[in-house]
Amino acid sequence: MGWHGRVAHLHLGPRAFLPMQAMAAISLVAGYGIEGDRYAVGSGFYSNKPEEGRQVTFFEEETLEALWRDHGVELSPADHRRNITTRGVPLNHLVGRHFRIGSVVVEATRLSVPCRHIEEITGKEIFNLILNRSGLNARILVGGIVRTGDPVVSL
Repeated sequence: MGWHGRVAHLHLGPRAFLPMQAMAAISLVAGYGIEGDRYAVGSGFYSNKPEEGRQVTFFEEETLEALWRDHGVELSPADHRRNITTRGVPLNHLVGRHFRIGSVVVEATRLSVPCRHIEEITGKEIFNLILNRSGLNARILVGGIVRTGDPVVSL
């Protein structure tokens, strides 16, 4: 596909409304989710609406840069509340595809849709700004450890 990506940041959310925790590595479990993350333990904002295709979430670091450059909105990698922030990965084009993050294999199930909850948590009016760049949801096909800096490649 002509791209070479990597993992820029990793985050877990132990519960809804709590700040995301930066991690050097996270453990993805096939068919389940991320060890210690709010959705894997059933304490996430959408935990009452389980979805196999939302076991891990992704967000582009380039979107954070565009928010600042184009709108003067500073958003940290923890603020977008996705688990894996990527660099150089065209997330919007991966729906329905399999890709590898380090040794882990995932299937991109659908684009992530923002909710107004992110505005409540950040105190920033960003819903409309990230409407079409809110990341990607995926299910974990082959589990393992993902580390900051790991390559992200299409399969």
